[in-house]
Amino acid sequence: MSIEGGCLCGAIRYRVQGDLARSGSCHCSMCRKAHGAAFGTYAEVPEGGFRWTAGEEMVRIYESSPGGGRAFCPRCGSTLGAVDQGKLRWVTLGTVDGDPGIRPQAHIFVASKAPWDDINDDLPCFDEYPPTA
Repeated sequence: MSIEGGCLCGAIRYRVQGDLARSGSCHCSMCRKAHGAAFGTYAEVPEGGFRWTAGEEMVRIYESSPGGGRAFCPRCGSTLGAVDQGKLRWVTLGTVDGDPGIRPQAHIFVASKAPWDDINDDLPCFDEYPPTA
């Protein structure tokens, strides 16, 4: 499967080769501020399956935690994904063109969700990261 996406202004584009995995909506305060919304929804990209196809030189990384951060477009402000140790590991589903082939599987960091944010679906909720199996 090949998935394409990009920022709001179109200056930055990317392609993911392979299937996205482990999708979740993060309600932490950093995701809320980065997205200007109740949560940010991400999906994990396959190892070696992500590449920028246009505008890579424009991509900026905001280091929101040691070794990790958020890739964004400095022109339009779109949050494109989450970076770990210099590599984009999670893509924001809101920047995918068309159907990403995956649906959110959980809500994470709900212990710090906004007080006005009511979760109204049946997805599992985790106060922090879900346990890994």
